[in-house]
Amino acid sequence: MDTINAVRALGALAHESRLAIFRQLVVAGPEGMAAGDIAQALGISPSGLSFHLKDLTHAGLASPRQEGRFVIYTANFDAMTSLLGFLTENCCAGAPCSANARSDCRAPAEVVKPTRSRT
Repeated sequence: MDTINAVRALGALAHESRLAIFRQLVVAGPEGMAAGDIAQALGISPSGLSFHLKDLTHAGLASPRQEGRFVIYTANFDAMTSLLGFLTENCCAGAPCSANARSDCRAPAEVVKPTRSRT
């Protein structure tokens, strides 16, 4: 993922309703969820939901598909994984690490300089 797409994705997620919608879609899994069911589950008006789903879709984080008279939305798990990879690619000062080894992921001491404020 490049910086432009990361900014677009983070911008889409930087709203309480869109973040809740995306998280709901992640829980729904690859089967996705009908727009009406998302609105009901989250207590969002249909017009508000439509607006937020449009932003998530334009950011590449959600995808719609027509099933009969319903529009089913799914989270784009590849985009989510790419965004997480983008955000963590320089963790551990560039050394390979995993999310499970977070305690081992520390930047070199010369990079991390604790600051204390005196009051």
